[in-house]
Amino acid sequence: MERIQIITIIANLFFLGYIGKLIIKGKLREEYAIVWLVITLFMAIFSFWRQGLEIVSRKFGVYDPPNLVFTGFIFLILIYLLHLSVANSKLQKSITSLTQEMALLKQQKEKEAQTDNA
Repeated sequence: MERIQIITIIANLFFLGYIGKLIIKGKLREEYAIVWLVITLFMAIFSFWRQGLEIVSRKFGVYDPPNLVFTGFIFLILIYLLHLSVANSKLQKSITSLTQEMALLKQQKEKEAQTDNA
């Protein structure tokens, strides 16, 4: 096993531990952790199985295996950014709705306070 493989395996183990720590502390939700766990798993597989990347890249018709890695990660990042954009849009709608409800409740409370004082 080469030095870069050992370094990558150790980095993957530390990253998995860090993801687990964030989940336990409640700083990372499980639905987002799944993406990071899957990516780390793929990296670990190709860290142990060195020829795997070459075999997979040949099957996809990519001549240089690192190009497959970059293309794959760019594609995954785009999908993940789209998912985060959808989640952000839902949260923004919820915040707008809650703000409007709070304003209506505040207005109703002020109106009740005025009728009580009169």
